[in-house]
Amino acid sequence: MPGSTFMNRLEEGSITFLMAATTLLVFVEVILRFVFNTGMMWAQELTLHMAAWMVILGAPYGLKVGSHIGIDAFVRTLNPNAARVVTTLAILAGLAYCGLFGYGSWIYAKKMWVTGIELEDMNIPRWLAHGAMLLLGFTLLALRLLALLRKVITGEATGFSLTDEAKESMELAEEAKRISKAQGAGK
Repeated sequence: MPGSTFMNRLEEGSITFLMAATTLLVFVEVILRFVFNTGMMWAQELTLHMAAWMVILGAPYGLKVGSHIGIDAFVRTLNPNAARVVTTLAILAGLAYCGLFGYGSWIYAKKMWVTGIELEDMNIPRWLAHGAMLLLGFTLLALRLLALLRKVITGEATGFSLTDEAKESMELAEEAKRISKAQGAGK
């Protein structure tokens, strides 16, 4: 799907840009403060906002790539049909969560728009820095949940694709044993 590729690149590019910009800004601020005994008044506020935006944009991206950690030991014991039912319920709960936070974000953004309050250290409207980003983040998260719901309903998936930390830990332990044995044999 061409639109999907564009959205994936936009999402990844936005997160990458925010991470690089945050790192660079913190580095410059540290140099200014500790080498030149000065600083930028707005740097801390911008750093905090960029970190928050990374989280807001990273949550839906993490759902897409399966990097979220989940407790699915119970669901893995179920047959595929039961797992699909439990997953559907979890997705619906997630959509309700997105709806509640999206609604709250809308109310907040509207109030900030009407009052015209700006951020403390930057001339950026608070509704844009906070409310609009929350709306965007929860909308993206809801869209990812809806895409997963479609896969569950059509039988393409039985659950969330979560990181299996126990399995990864066991694989790492086995790899460490192999390396240790190989190093021991080489002596």
